[in-house]
Amino acid sequence: MTYMHDTIEQLKQTSPAQSEFYQAVEEVLESIEPLLESNPRYREHAIIERLVEPERQIMFRVPWLDDNGKIQVNKGYRIEFNSALGPYKGGLRFHKSVNGSIVKFLGFEQIFKNALTGLSIGGGKGGSNFDPKGKSQQEIMRFCQSFMTELYRHIGPTTDVPAGDIGVGTREIGYLFGQYKRIVNRFDGVLTGKGSLWGGSEVRTQATGYGAVYFAKYMMEDRDFEIKGKRCLVSGSGNVAIYTMEKLIELGAIPVACSDSSGTIYHKDGIDLDTVKELKEAGSERLEKYLEKHSKAEYTPRDDYPDNGEKIWRYAADLAFPCATQNEVSKEDAEALVENGCKGVVEGANMPCTAAAADILLESRIAYAPGKASNAGGVATSQLEMAQNASMQRWTFEEVDEKLKTIMCHIYQASRDAAEEFGEKNNLVVGANIAGFRRVADAMIQQGVV
Repeated sequence: MTYMHDTIEQLKQTSPAQSEFYQAVEEVLESIEPLLESNPRYREHAIIERLVEPERQIMFRVPWLDDNGKIQVNKGYRIEFNSALGPYKGGLRFHKSVNGSIVKFLGFEQIFKNALTGLSIGGGKGGSNFDPKGKSQQEIMRFCQSFMTELYRHIGPTTDVPAGDIGVGTREIGYLFGQYKRIVNRFDGVLTGKGSLWGGSEVRTQATGYGAVYFAKYMMEDRDFEIKGKRCLVSGSGNVAIYTMEKLIELGAIPVACSDSSGTIYHKDGIDLDTVKELKEAGSERLEKYLEKHSKAEYTPRDDYPDNGEKIWRYAADLAFPCATQNEVSKEDAEALVENGCKGVVEGANMPCTAAAADILLESRIAYAPGKASNAGGVATSQLEMAQNASMQRWTFEEVDEKLKTIMCHIYQASRDAAEEFGEKNNLVVGANIAGFRRVADAMIQQGVV
């Protein structure tokens, strides 16, 4: 533990005030300690010291004109963390909360998530503190064009291939790609999450949510627990949450709650997904309007949430899918889930459980799927989009969906087997971290001191 402690302390010196990044690193280092003890070559080759430092950190200003002709300035980031397994791969997040710590924690997690897929992709992440909410289409386009005017020089189809994340959907990817193509005069597969008319892949929109449910299915079946008929809590109401609910419904489960930044909807008869899609995908409305069609549903505004937690996790259900944002599940939330009889927690978002919440879930021995394993469907399908772009092919929805199922099954089995190998049966946090780390670390050793 001294080695781990010294690593974190050194990070605090070289990367000050980055609490989310420290949290992500500490969680991985604690999990892989049994591997480091059994295989000293990872220390001999300074793998940890190299892994926690990005290969490249790019920060830049993004000036743009708003609709009033006023100059606005945001900050842009691209963290190219590790390329041992392939081109840097990871999303761009446009949200007011984005800062150096958030981008680095996401990029660090991406290394292991991408490694778990078994595909040839390294880890990276990027974004800006620009918030598309409340902006006009023209303002979003001008921002994206300015962002890409700097970013283009650092990316490429075999170098770094960004994708979408919070605040970056097909619209934003379209504006970014258009500017990239305009600058370089090439039609490269340099971004994923593209529109279906110009190189996008089937299932990409659904992939993270679908993948999380596939992972949950494999995990729970290993415990003789069938998803069909089970009641589920799904936080968020964005892309990941919507398609998590869609796949749950398709498999016969019953999502009974979802949320947005303003409040939580609980509908004991089951969430009407068509209404949620109408509010969120078509109109960007608040979930409170769900009550206009479903008066028997219960809405709790954020001001009425319990202390130290989120309302959604205080309802009784069989499964919970945190699909909103990092650290959304507090210690108190985790305790409530366990007390209410929840049988499994499957992370659709990146690091949605605080460290204390994760400890509660692991101690309770309920099924717990960490995000780097269970939400890897999005980046896996991004790589499938890269493959289609490189070969100038387009696969059907069914073909991509079948590949996604296979990848999620592989991720679950690799995580489960690594956990069992080190005497931590059913601890998928340990299993996912060891399986992902080992693949990256072995590649780094084979490639020398770089």
